[in-house]
Amino acid sequence: MNDTAFSTLPALEPGSVWLVGAGPGDPGLLTLLAAKGLAEADIIVHDALVNEDCLKLARPGAVLEYAGKRGGKPSAKQRDISLRLVELARAGKRVLRLKGGDPFVFGRGGEEALMLVEHGISFRIVPGITAGIGGLAYAGIPVTHRDVNHAVTFLTGHDSSGVVPDAINWDAIGRGSPVIVMYMAMKHIAQISANLIAAGRSADEAVAFVCNAATPSQQVLETTLGRAPADVEASGLEPPAIVVVGEVVKLRPSLDWLGALSGRKLQPAAERPGKGGHKVSA
Repeated sequence: MNDTAFSTLPALEPGSVWLVGAGPGDPGLLTLLAAKGLAEADIIVHDALVNEDCLKLARPGAVLEYAGKRGGKPSAKQRDISLRLVELARAGKRVLRLKGGDPFVFGRGGEEALMLVEHGISFRIVPGITAGIGGLAYAGIPVTHRDVNHAVTFLTGHDSSGVVPDAINWDAIGRGSPVIVMYMAMKHIAQISANLIAAGRSADEAVAFVCNAATPSQQVLETTLGRAPADVEASGLEPPAIVVVGEVVKLRPSLDWLGALSGRKLQPAAERPGKGGHKVSA
C-alpha cells in the first residue's frame, strides 16, 4: 500500500497498544488503520481466529505471539493475556493486539482495554468487520432485508464456563427477533434449537452454518431448526462457525455472489423455492 493512504492516520507509538479487529478472514477486509498497525507493530499478539494471510502483512522483524482461545483446547487465561499486553507496553514496545472480527463484539476487547486503563497504558480501539455480518455476507446471507426483517439479535452460544448462557432469555428472543445470529453456537446447537422451538419457532425455519467464513476453506450448511443438530453431526463440519436463524437464509440462492464466481447460477427471486434444502457448499 502506498504511503499516501497512511499519511493522515495516527501512528502506533512505543509503549502503547492497539486493540484491532482483523475482520472475519479475508485480509482485504482489514481497515486502513489495521493495515497500518500491522506495518508498524513491534509485536503482534494474535487470536486463533486471525487468518494467517492477515499476519503476512506484518512488518519484517515483527514478533508474532499466539494468544488464541479455542473451546475444548488448552488456552491462555484471559487475565494472563491482558497482563501480557501491559508487560509489553511497559517495555516500550509498539503492541498490536489482533483479534478476529471486531474486538468489542464477543471479542473480550473490553476486558483487555479495562486492564490497560487500570495500569495506565495508552491504547486505541480499531474496530473490525464482525463475523456475524461480514461472514454471512460472504455466504450470500444478509442480516437484514426490508421484506424479511426489521430487527436482528446477536448472541453468543456459550458463556465463560463453556455452556449455553443462562442469562439469555430464549423465550423473548424466540418470539421477538425475526433473525438470530449466533457466535460460538455450533457445539450446543441441539440445546439451542430446542430452546428456540420451545419458544415458538418453527422446526422448519431456515438455518445456516457458515464455517471458516471469508476464507478459502469457507463451507456453508443450509438446513432447518429441527434438523440442525443431526445435519451438523452428519456434515462433519467443525467450528469456527457463525449460525443464523431466519428467513434471510432463503435469500442465499439469489445472493451467493462468492458461489457465482465459481460458476453457481444465481436464482432470481421469483424462481427461489419456498423452502431451502439441505446442502453443504463452498
